[in-house]
Amino acid sequence: MTARVRRLAVLAGAVLLGGVPLFTANQAHQNLVILSMVLAVSAVAVNIMGGYGGYFSFGEAVPFGVGAYTAAILARHTGLSPFVWLPAAALASAVYALFVGAVAARGRGHTFVILTMTALLLVQFVATQATPLTNGPAGLPLPTPGWSPAYLNWPFHFALFALLVAALLLSARVRRTKLGLGLFAIRDDEDKAATIGVNTRVYKVVGFAMGAAVLGLAGGVYAYYAAFIDPVYVFSVLLSGQMLLAMLLGGTGTLFGPVIGAFVLQFLDYYGNLTLGGGNVRLLIVGGLLVAVTLFFPRGLLPTVEGFARGRGGGPVPGGGGEPARPGRVTGVRERVAPPPDRPMLQVRGLRRGFGGVRAVDGCSFAVAAGSITALIGPNGSGKTTTFNLVGGTMRADGGEVWLDGERVDRLPAWSRAHRGLARTFQTTRLFGRMSVLENVVTPLRAFSWRGLGAVAVSGPEARRAGELLDLVGMGALRDQPAAALSYGQRKLVELAQVLILEPKLILLDEPAGGINPRLIERMGELIVELNRAGHTFLVVEHNMPFVLGLSDRVLVLSRGRCIAEGSPEKIQRDPLVLDAYLGADFVARPASVGKQPTGERLRSPAGE
Repeated sequence: MTARVRRLAVLAGAVLLGGVPLFTANQAHQNLVILSMVLAVSAVAVNIMGGYGGYFSFGEAVPFGVGAYTAAILARHTGLSPFVWLPAAALASAVYALFVGAVAARGRGHTFVILTMTALLLVQFVATQATPLTNGPAGLPLPTPGWSPAYLNWPFHFALFALLVAALLLSARVRRTKLGLGLFAIRDDEDKAATIGVNTRVYKVVGFAMGAAVLGLAGGVYAYYAAFIDPVYVFSVLLSGQMLLAMLLGGTGTLFGPVIGAFVLQFLDYYGNLTLGGGNVRLLIVGGLLVAVTLFFPRGLLPTVEGFARGRGGGPVPGGGGEPARPGRVTGVRERVAPPPDRPMLQVRGLRRGFGGVRAVDGCSFAVAAGSITALIGPNGSGKTTTFNLVGGTMRADGGEVWLDGERVDRLPAWSRAHRGLARTFQTTRLFGRMSVLENVVTPLRAFSWRGLGAVAVSGPEARRAGELLDLVGMGALRDQPAAALSYGQRKLVELAQVLILEPKLILLDEPAGGINPRLIERMGELIVELNRAGHTFLVVEHNMPFVLGLSDRVLVLSRGRCIAEGSPEKIQRDPLVLDAYLGADFVARPASVGKQPTGERLRSPAGE
């Protein structure tokens, strides 16, 4: 479907939906459309946290009910229309989300679901017991509309239509901002998102509160339209399930999918009640559709239809990974002022981490000189990756200290370390597969600011700079491709561009030459050398010994969680401790010049690597 056809379809749908009261005077049909729009607005709101952030729960009905009660109670006590109190309804729902989200967002997966469902049951209990305020389990009636009966339900229809348009505009805006891309990153890989500067706790709470505010508006309009609030319904798992199912049915993370899902679900619910007698039929429809979507349409209706229309195939994208920048000239990277060479950029002191009775890192200490390319080598199980995880913040140390450029960082979360200039790649690339190549590179955050969350990231200066970095690594031609479609070597190059946008002081590279072909190894080596000349400091874990010898200024050797040797590549090759613990007495390596295919024997560890 072309962009022009898509725009025409959206315009036609908006005209038809907005003009329903003009096209039919049938009250039942108007009621069906109004309830569908209530569900559509709710599904769009749930999509911000669930579809974008990947946090699904059965507690979405709470902010909806809080908004309904807020508008109703204020209207009853002031005599003003509930429409006047819709902003207060949105605010009350957002405050609830900020409070509950600050607690629930600390959990993941089923923990988050349990916490939010517990909150739903607690709020339902309070609503049924606070009789002086909510009228208890009997429910709360609302004042009848003050406009002329000749207008029928037109004000409700147009209010909900305007609210649906506003919710979609908000959702579309969020998708293009740092907040939206950060939520997408959390959905795909929360730990990786933290390493590129995404403050995952703040992002989740803000996304939760934003969706809750929209749910509060929907709840306020619904309460006025229904003229009655039933606490058991507005704070029910069934209502939460309908919102969640509407999003899943249409397509999570899409813009219009939740709207399509809401209308399909509401129409099925209506005709089920009409033809099958109602009652538990609603539960049967919701439950049956939830199972069907999970089994047969896991991506939702809209992505499935679009996929068939495009005839998209799988597999790596051909033709990627063009030539990198010319050796000796790095473009697209802001040159850093090199620190004094005698000052360490990274200091690790007595680092410890155990898993049960196994000491993966046991009193590890070393330093990485500013402006250097330092290699970290050792046999399998020596603690290299665990050390990287402890330095980067994706794993908590049992003891020891980590200092970055003179500042202690081991007590900071991963995103704070990224803001202070620490960046890392992973042994197995961890790009955000459902995001485009460009989106992967513009998602990192160099520093946190509330204003920055709303900044547009997919266009403007940020996107232009990301494009320069993609050109640097030879991936500019694939900027609009989904990251999941790239080959393994292409992903390695994109991941390097992703960390470079952080303007890091220190880059941790975990096996940059692992699993890629010799030509890409050569390309990676050239990029590392030229970036180092531009002022970047590197700590590299690598098993390809010729690559290490041709690249590094200094080599650190780990064994059983400790640094047993350090020195120049030439010194390390002759060190008896290293030969005995790792290389073997018969090891001979000829360091390769950067830009040439590595030669010599591949590193062999006692584990047979």
